[in-house]
Amino acid sequence: MLFATKLVPEIIWVKVEKPTFDLVGVVLGSLSLAGLLALTAAVLGSFFGLVLIRRTRRMDEHVTDAVSLRL
Repeated sequence: MLFATKLVPEIIWVKVEKPTFDLVGVVLGSLSLAGLLALTAAVLGSFFGLVLIRRTRRMDEHVTDAVSLRL
């Protein structure tokens, strides 16, 4: 008989810490994201509002002249 060896697989154990939920990090992250989106919306809204105001002021005829009673 040839060398009959039994192959035993090696087992490697790795210690992993128990996962924890970081509630404070989730709340602060969501608040910062909401604040960033609100700031972006305010800046873009102000910009587009100013563009509309400038465009209206440049027109020769005012927007309300079409519905005015011209008293």
